[in-house]
Amino acid sequence: MNTTPRQAWKLALPVALMMAVLAGCESTKLPEMSAVPVESRTPVPTTAGGSSTAPSATAGTASQSGVATVDLAKSGAAAAAGPSQRIVYFDFDSYAIKDEFKGLIDGHARALAASRAKRMVVEGHTDERGGREYNLALGQKRAEAVVRSLELLGVNGQQLEAVSFGEERPAMQGSDETAWARNRRAELKDR
Repeated sequence: MNTTPRQAWKLALPVALMMAVLAGCESTKLPEMSAVPVESRTPVPTTAGGSSTAPSATAGTASQSGVATVDLAKSGAAAAAGPSQRIVYFDFDSYAIKDEFKGLIDGHARALAASRAKRMVVEGHTDERGGREYNLALGQKRAEAVVRSLELLGVNGQQLEAVSFGEERPAMQGSDETAWARNRRAELKDR
């Protein structure tokens, strides 16, 4: 079949437009989790009494990203090492485990590794911002990040289950940064 340059252009134009439209579309899926991201921070020097010598972030101050930071230690939600604490808190729109919760996860990993009969469910939660499907997916990523960390510390995967409740079970009612910070969490519960 012989086509003239004008006919070839008429055939190629719709294909080129379709390719441009498809290339501009963005996916709403969360990125695949090949490895559990862990946030690393520089240690903050402390005084003999255990208080920080560095300036602390307080509720209502805006971080570089424009999201206000909340000091969970002041609200009674600080993570201490050991199985008595059961909540890991996350930053906005993140499933990266912060350094301050490594001791908590390590304590639970030791307890689970010592008793192979123990089972644990990790429940992922989000704040109210975002769509329902997105929050369910983010809550699942948070739960899976904690489960993966436990597995990396020697816990048998058969002892763990990750579930998401998204925004459906808030720990604190409200539409301010303090409430949102308390709701962005993963809870470790015995089964």
